[in-house]
Amino acid sequence: MLSLKILHDLAREMEAEEYAGRKAMREGLNAAAKSLQADWRRQVEAAGLGSRLARTIRANTYPRKPSSNAASLVWTRAPKLIDAFDRGALIKSGEGLYLAIPTELAGTRGLGRKRITPRGWEQRTGVPLRPIYRPGQPMLLVADNMRMNTRGRAVLNRRKTRKDGVQTGAITAVIFILLPQVQLKKRLDLAPAADRWAARIPGLVVSSWPRARTSGGGAP
Repeated sequence: MLSLKILHDLAREMEAEEYAGRKAMREGLNAAAKSLQADWRRQVEAAGLGSRLARTIRANTYPRKPSSNAASLVWTRAPKLIDAFDRGALIKSGEGLYLAIPTELAGTRGLGRKRITPRGWEQRTGVPLRPIYRPGQPMLLVADNMRMNTRGRAVLNRRKTRKDGVQTGAITAVIFILLPQVQLKKRLDLAPAADRWAARIPGLVVSSWPRARTSGGGAP
């Protein structure tokens, strides 16, 4: 009778310990993933790339329940942009022409709130862009008869025309700068942070194990 009770308790203890191990594995991996996510987000913001880009970095651990086969993934919803700043990439126009770099006067969105382009800007504003060629300097796309609004954006000047034919407050606004290519400076260094947190996973798993042995540094 006594022997049966001991075996029953042992089986229950082994089952509890096995569950604790599965739980510790998931919690340790999740802690590493969340820490790496925070590390990468800090890098993006410290590089002056903005909190919006930083928030594209996500982390998750699978499955949601405790598992000895748990896995974590840290990724970005803007992989091309993050990779470009991580490598210091050379960017060229996909059509082999020019890259149109919008100025602050252009705003940030084209027609339908899509990414700003010269055609989208013209469709949104109804104002044609005029090219200006400058020998030895980047070409410009400008808009005539414009004014600056309170947000610092170029809008069509609808003010009255003076007797001499000049519109009050009208300016020629530089909307885009055309460049054959742009060399991005390397502003991120993501791999060392990933390696650092990967190396800490065993310790994070052990520290998440409720019955981790304090002597010997391992789990039962």
